[in-house]
Amino acid sequence: MVKQKPKGVILIVEDDYFLLNIYSTKFEGENYKVFVASNGMEGLDLVKVKSPDIILLDILMPKLDGFGFLREIKKDKKTDGIPIILLTNLSQRKDIDRGLAMGADDYLVKAHFMPSEVVEKVEGLLKKSKKSSVVKKKQLVKK
Repeated sequence: MVKQKPKGVILIVEDDYFLLNIYSTKFEGENYKVFVASNGMEGLDLVKVKSPDIILLDILMPKLDGFGFLREIKKDKKTDGIPIILLTNLSQRKDIDRGLAMGADDYLVKAHFMPSEVVEKVEGLLKKSKKSSVVKKKQLVKK
């Protein structure tokens, strides 16, 4: 059997091992290459060596929370273009506003989304991200 090329590379940064397993299994079943980190510091290290196409990020984690992780990713020119979906149980308006203002591309409350719906969100964001990178490349060629 010939193995298909993965649809993309996903980094899941989540400290709940049960959820980490659910999401990694779901995305692997959808033909994504998945890397996982159980805290923000481990996630930052993986971003540098695995160059994910998209990141699913929890907020409440040990060592470095999701907001700190997001701040670090967005201040580095090599990683600031990676789409990030905050996937968290924090559902207060101030947390949602903060995450989006810091550069997250979407904010999903875990309790409100099934894993299959998260896959749909990721696929939609990846398609949008690829289209915008093609437009940027075309604009650079015109200059």
